[in-house]
Amino acid sequence: MAEFADKKLVCKDCNAEFVFSVREQEYHQRMGLRNEPRRCLICRQVARMRNDDKALTRGPRRSGPPGPGGPRPGFSGPRETFTVTCAGCGRPADVPFKPTGARPVYCRDCFRSRR
Repeated sequence: MAEFADKKLVCKDCNAEFVFSVREQEYHQRMGLRNEPRRCLICRQVARMRNDDKALTRGPRRSGPPGPGGPRPGFSGPRETFTVTCAGCGRPADVPFKPTGARPVYCRDCFRSRR
């Protein structure tokens, strides 16, 4: 396995310097990722949110022409969500699955911080 050391990189969006840590480098190697990150953590999150917004406005991907007069194939409408209390911060949160109670459920912020 290769030896890693923290690297200082410059974000392509905000030009801020950020650290590509040894831990992140090991993760990249395990996952087979070849390129170093080009954005800092905040700019990566902003880019993901921007991409999520684009996906919502584009609609579902499908192949072939639309059906006559009905909803497009593969489109099931809005996703059902369930309101829960976050096990981390105690705030209410909407989740896209029905919790069973067997495992703790977290809001988006607490879930990301625990990753």
